[in-house]
Amino acid sequence: MTDQTATAAITPPRAAPDTAMGVRRFGRVNWEGTKTLAIREVRRFMNVWSQTVMAPLINAGLLLMIFTIAIGPQRGDVMGVPFMTFLAPGILIMTVIQNAFANTSSSLASAKVGGNIVDTLMPPLSASELLFGYLFGAVARGLIVATVIAIGSWVFLGVRVQNPLWVLTFVTLGSMFMGGLGMIAGIFANKFDQLSAISNFLVTPLSFLSGTFYSIDALPEPMRIASHANPFFYIIDGVRRGMIGVSDSSPWLGLVIVLIANAVVLGVVWRWLDRGYRLKA
Repeated sequence: MTDQTATAAITPPRAAPDTAMGVRRFGRVNWEGTKTLAIREVRRFMNVWSQTVMAPLINAGLLLMIFTIAIGPQRGDVMGVPFMTFLAPGILIMTVIQNAFANTSSSLASAKVGGNIVDTLMPPLSASELLFGYLFGAVARGLIVATVIAIGSWVFLGVRVQNPLWVLTFVTLGSMFMGGLGMIAGIFANKFDQLSAISNFLVTPLSFLSGTFYSIDALPEPMRIASHANPFFYIIDGVRRGMIGVSDSSPWLGLVIVLIANAVVLGVVWRWLDRGYRLKA
């Protein structure tokens, strides 16, 4: 046996190019991994549906009941519609955006605090795939909550959706926007106290002060100008236009502004996921 033959006999065969370590073996997009993450996010909130679906419906019903008792028939029409009819879309989308924010922020914060964020970072998922998987859960939760409250508004208040396409568009974009903000909060926060502070001092005030319970035409000039710079206002106003046919601004203008806001927020999230900012440290 020659030296070359002996060397060939003891040298292990090289791995095939398509199985080499570090080479993606599932194409440009890891569809299976992305789908698994998206399903996990949906199952995570559906496992506690009484808290994530029924609780928002009960809270929305309580708000409407309290306003009905406190104000009663003395309150005149707002923008040409009864006050309770005007109020229903605002409460619907306010509940939706709060739930979309909670879905992504709690998922990331729980994984970081519990020390199992590595289970999400280790699979071969790109930043775009991680972003889509988390946002899918936020949008699914937002759409489910919106559907439940819309049915309740129709049954108990007689509020019929005038333009389902506008409602679907702004509920989806609003859920994406708040899901992105929730991911920013979940990535930034290292403990639940920080996450609660972001929710209490940023998300809740912006959602309450965006025309949820009133028309911004009733505001003083400085506050009215500030409201027009708030993406929350256009999300709420767009849903109101779709549900009851009236709004403070053009839904097309709102669509453009909400799309820009989504691009900015989701761009930040993508960058942080790509760098592993406050996740891989």
